[in-house]
Amino acid sequence: MAKKAKGNRIQVILECTEHKTSGLPGTSRYITTKNRKNTTERLELRKYNPILKKVTVHREIK
Repeated sequence: MAKKAKGNRIQVILECTEHKTSGLPGTSRYITTKNRKNTTERLELRKYNPILKKVTVHREIK
């Protein structure tokens, strides 16, 4: 059986902010982990968007 996750690490989903406003179909999302204790605010990372074919800002969604 899988062990229950211990500690403060949680999985978060990052979604492209520019893609929402562009009106193109589809979405660019990434899954990553963060330490809930050290990073209380939402994550914001620059990641590659394959639909727009450029690096854009991806924000944590809930």
